Amino acid sequence: MPSSTYDVVAVGNAIIDIIAAVPDAFLAEENIAKDAMTLIDEARADHLTARFTNAKVAAGGSAANTMTGVASFGGKAGYIGKVAKDDLGARFTQEFRAGGVSFDTPPRDGHPGTARSLIAVTPDGHRSMNTYLGASTLLSAEDIDAGLISAGATLFLEGYLFDRDEAKAAFVRAAEIARSAQRQVALTLSDKFCVDRHRDSFRHLVSGHVDILFSNEAEILSLYESDDLGAAIEAARKACPIVIVTRSSTGSLIATSTETVEVKAYPVANVVDTTGAGDQYAAGFLFGYAKQRPLAECGALASLAAAEVISHVGPRPEESLRGLALKSGFRV
Repeated sequence: MPSSTYDVVAVGNAIIDIIAAVPDAFLAEENIAKDAMTLIDEARADHLTARFTNAKVAAGGSAANTMTGVASFGGKAGYIGKVAKDDLGARFTQEFRAGGVSFDTPPRDGHPGTARSLIAVTPDGHRSMNTYLGASTLLSAEDIDAGLISAGATLFLEGYLFDRDEAKAAFVRAAEIARSAQRQVALTLSDKFCVDRHRDSFRHLVSGHVDILFSNEAEILSLYESDDLGAAIEAARKACPIVIVTRSSTGSLIATSTETVEVKAYPVANVVDTTGAGDQYAAGFLFGYAKQRPLAECGALASLAAAEVISHVGPRPEESLRGLALKSGFRV
């Protein structure tokens, strides 16, 4: 593989997260699907924004969160995503660059505004997302920076991009560039309902076009239309060199054609908010993978990053993941 400037370059939905702690009754009152990501329109977004009192506001987006995690480990990360020329877009750009991630996608003028995800966190720490995609869906093939993608050892793609044709075209273009540059391609399935909507497209992409697949149990079962985790993993490992299945407090599995590595969940004293757990898991794994560490060590770094983020509100690390890894005995 050619030498690279960046460890990971990602393409994803550039979103501002608005996070509020709510009782379970709030979900029923507002007809919010628990533990899922639901797409909403601008009117619904405005309604929920008004109801999300005492909320935490921060730059977010699944792949964007992962890139800040890679940077927190001390890795070099780049990002491509679309924001608008508005206050939320400026906030996203400022926070993202402050986190050490290269981000130069030009913002767009006019309506719609920067995307936002309203995340309701219940007392059990679980999060239910209501996402207005706004300007993020207008990412197009023209926004794909071929030079940036070619400079990254691994391209990381966010499954949520499949929800709009323009963004999907950008997604495919990015993968083509990465392949031409002899780069690895990683994909996160993002959400079970996203898989339900785009199952055939995902299966086609995974088969022969993806090197690393990130999923949770519900997503991998949906992808292969199975109720048997073992069978779903067997189907996936025949299509993709590295298949990762996260299982919450049970830990995770990393499957290749020849082995399955079991990774324990890193202990957490108090689960506060699971927002970003999968995103930071991916950050730890991709950082370790870029440093050519064994799969078990990549998984351990992933578990460490996920544990850090679920111990506080918000989808991005509050403690340096590099510092935390060093304290935990890892080589970073």
